[in-house]
Amino acid sequence: MPQLIGKKYKVILYIIFLAILSTTSRKSLEKKINNSSIINKINVVGLSNIENLKIKNELASISHQNIFVLEKKEISMIIKKYNIIEEYRIKKIYPSRLEVDIKPTKFIAKVTKVGNKLMVGANGKLISSELNDKMLPYIFGKFNTKYFLEFKKTVELSKFNFSEFKMVYFFPSNRWDILTIDNTLIKLPKNNMSQSLNLAHKIISSKKFKNQNIIDLRVNSHVIIK
Repeated sequence: MPQLIGKKYKVILYIIFLAILSTTSRKSLEKKINNSSIINKINVVGLSNIENLKIKNELASISHQNIFVLEKKEISMIIKKYNIIEEYRIKKIYPSRLEVDIKPTKFIAKVTKVGNKLMVGANGKLISSELNDKMLPYIFGKFNTKYFLEFKKTVELSKFNFSEFKMVYFFPSNRWDILTIDNTLIKLPKNNMSQSLNLAHKIISSKKFKNQNIIDLRVNSHVIIK
């Protein structure tokens, strides 16, 4: 009987020992996994070297976090501060690397705000850039970004190309005037812009249109050429 109790005691001690060893090993393994999952490298590509580095430095604030629990919205909050970005892709490379691939927006026009020359991106945002010497139309007037993007889309659907414009004037009445690179001023109506643009293009393409550089289409069903 005492031998049987002794054996049971040994078995219980053995089970307790295995449990302690298992718990210790599991904690050690978990710690090892957690340490290997800490973000230790962030790559940013798609923009200029200077801009990539600037964003990378800002993203350093999320380094030393566990890649498995890191939420992409934390990265998005930093990236969205840069108006030059059109699209971006965030990729987690396990166990500890982040890849941020950026697609910059295209510059489609220029504008002057409070004495500063800015670029207008296809994403509708204003961007400070050193590429102000690029041949792009200037926008004048207190334009609304939404209206401008709608206007540009209308132009793209017409026979005109936006690159044919030298200047674009926006009026508070939500009406546009266009000065082409050939110095032809087109006064557009507030409505039916697509039809009016195609009509203006037809007039400019006509051999009869010579030594006249104003096309006024503001009045419905009327064309005034000067």
